[in-house]
Amino acid sequence: MENERIVPMERRHLDELAQLEKICFSHPWSRDGLEEELGRPGSLFLVAEAPDGQVMGYVGCQYVLDEGYITNVAVFPQYRRQGAAKALLETLEQEGRRLGLSFLSLEVRESNASAQNLYEKSGYRQEGRRKNFYTDPREDGLILTKRFKQEEVR
Repeated sequence: MENERIVPMERRHLDELAQLEKICFSHPWSRDGLEEELGRPGSLFLVAEAPDGQVMGYVGCQYVLDEGYITNVAVFPQYRRQGAAKALLETLEQEGRRLGLSFLSLEVRESNASAQNLYEKSGYRQEGRRKNFYTDPREDGLILTKRFKQEEVR
């Protein structure tokens, strides 16, 4: 789907994003937790909206100095495999470069092959492993990172 619109997360998105968190994650962020990220320095959360305004998904990132850490990438099941996650990552990367970040990094479940495939196609490479990072079920987290060339930054 090439019709999604990527916008900064706003208060109007919070109820749908809290629901999405419950669908996607065994330890979801709460609505309050998401709301705390609104306007927080070092926080960049983007939402993919369908043409009708429905939330398709979102990506969250926290950054300090030139380091960016993706907290979550989530897409509602009915919008998966339509390009929303890819568009969210591309927009986040553009914003990361604009902010002068040298890399973006994230953890992904070892068993989540579809997410790993998306990240690999987007230029992320495995740089480590966190043993037993996830619970429910217990599983290692793979640390994937995309490094930006200095000439791409800013």
